[in-house]
Formats: sequence, structure tokens, C-alpha cells
Amino acid sequence: MNRHIAIYPGSFDPFTNGHMDIVERGLEIFDTVIIAVAANSSKNSLFSVTERVDLLTKLTANNPRVKVETFSGLLVDYVVEKKARVILRGLRAVTDFEFEFQLAQMNHTVCQQVETLFMMTSPNFAYLSSSIVKEVGRLGGDISNFVPPLIKEQLLQKFSQINED
Repeated sequence: MNRHIAIYPGSFDPFTNGHMDIVERGLEIFDTVIIAVAANSSKNSLFSVTERVDLLTKLTANNPRVKVETFSGLLVDYVVEKKARVILRGLRAVTDFEFEFQLAQMNHTVCQQVETLFMMTSPNFAYLSSSIVKEVGRLGGDISNFVPPLIKEQLLQKFSQINED
């Protein structure tokens, strides 16, 4: 297992500035952060897995220490496959902690070599979620402060297609 690799899993639909904050701060601790886009998420996604991986690959292309991949199945199996040891998770509030704590305990029970590192979001992103961004964007609000420019552009394009249908 490699202690220098962190796996940052999620649906990332869409990837927000809060997610980017966790990646950038994760890189202060780990040599490599793999953004692992969940392929089997039960969430109703706006972007396909392929679109999310493509967007994140473009977004992080200038940083060779960030890799973007997709995974399905058990997260701990993916972590072991990548020869990593740490799952990196961002926490916004106490409400996130309860759910994330259960997942971390289950993952550690299934594979004791895998640890979960919780990182508190920066205060300026504590309210931010992908769901909120989608709702504000869908209703025509300005999402410039919530997502990277590339993601904003793609979200606006996606919303205009939906509104045309």
C-alpha cells in the first residue's frame, strides 16, 4: 500500500470549488490525489460518468499529481487496486459527519489497511453542494463563485439543452 496516494471518491455532479479546495489541500499532504468518479452512484445525475471524467480530466490537466478515473463496486477494492491506503473525504457540517462516519467504519471493517481522512471544507465553501449548484443554475442564478469556469460553461450548456426540450 502506498501512503502517498489518496483516493477522493464521489459523484462530482457537478464538481464544485469546494471539491477543488479538498483536492488542492489534499495535495499538500499526499503526492497524488486520484479523483475517483463513482460509476454506480444511485444519484440522479445531470452529467454522465464519461462527461464528468472528461470535465475533471480537462480541469486538472495542468497538475500531473492529480489523476481522474472512474470506479464501480466497493470503494475499498478500488483503493487496494490503486495501491493506496487513504480515502480522502470532505466534510461541510455535522450532518455530513454522521453518514461519512458510518461509511468510514464500514470501509475499515471490510479492509483494515484502508483509512479515511476527513478534511473540513474551507469556511467559504461550507454551504456549497452539487445539489445546490444545480438548483441555482437551473433557475438561472449566477453560479460563478461556486464552480470552476469550465464546469460553469458546461452546466449552462446542459441547462439550455434541458430548457429546449
